[in-house]
Amino acid sequence: MNARVLAVTGRSRVRRAANGSAAEGAARAGLTARGVIYLLVGVLALRIALGDGDRQADRGGALAELADKPFGAVLLWALGAGLVGMALWRLSEALFGATGKDGHTARKRLPAAVRCVFYAFVAYSVLAFAAGSSGSGSGDRQSRDVTARVMELPAGRWLVGLAGAAIVVAGVVIGVQAVRRTYRRKLKPGALGPRTRRLVDVTGVGGGVARGLVFAGAGAFAVRAAVDYDPGRVKGMDDTLRSFAGTPLGPWLLGLVAAGLVLFGVFSFALARLRRV
Repeated sequence: MNARVLAVTGRSRVRRAANGSAAEGAARAGLTARGVIYLLVGVLALRIALGDGDRQADRGGALAELADKPFGAVLLWALGAGLVGMALWRLSEALFGATGKDGHTARKRLPAAVRCVFYAFVAYSVLAFAAGSSGSGSGDRQSRDVTARVMELPAGRWLVGLAGAAIVVAGVVIGVQAVRRTYRRKLKPGALGPRTRRLVDVTGVGGGVARGLVFAGAGAFAVRAAVDYDPGRVKGMDDTLRSFAGTPLGPWLLGLVAAGLVLFGVFSFALARLRRV
């Protein structure tokens, strides 16, 4: 057997392993971990809407909330491990392609690489919190600090504006895809009975629209920061959520978005069981 055949055989084995039970377990653990975070953020935002929230409605607040529960340290480590699984799953999609007829195209593999980097960062932050690190401050403050550093770079103002615009577009796409129920294409064939389909549609549409609205709002604040050349205009998830209470609809809009984030958490749990991997 020559070297070329050995190389092809080796790549085939790696691809099978990436698409096998290990990748499936990593994906399902990652989707569950994502659901936990969104569920907790949504609950914290609901408390703010009701006027009794004393924690930030972002990832840091969700981790602090989880840490206060019985066996909180164990739960945090399990959450971090699940997010590591999510990053590895996205890495396998970037390297070997995702499920579906066009899963091996660059149009699918590039977003998977971006998601891999994002979830690797999130997993690191969760594991650091579990190890006893309190981080460098709130998510809102971190967003402003990063924006200030970027604005100091040549063309930094443009970079912040473009990044904000990209986040706005991502939020709109997330919302539109949720309304169009494109998530159904990724579910296991025949996995949805009538009740399960209703549950997935309610949580998928409501949760996706709320998630997209938060993304679009955060991106809009970044664009405004670039236009005004003021890093203080940038808002993290907590400040973005609180800004909904400052609209004419007041706390009602914040409550609706918060409920949507809870729905998205439940939707992630459903995907962990029903999604094709």
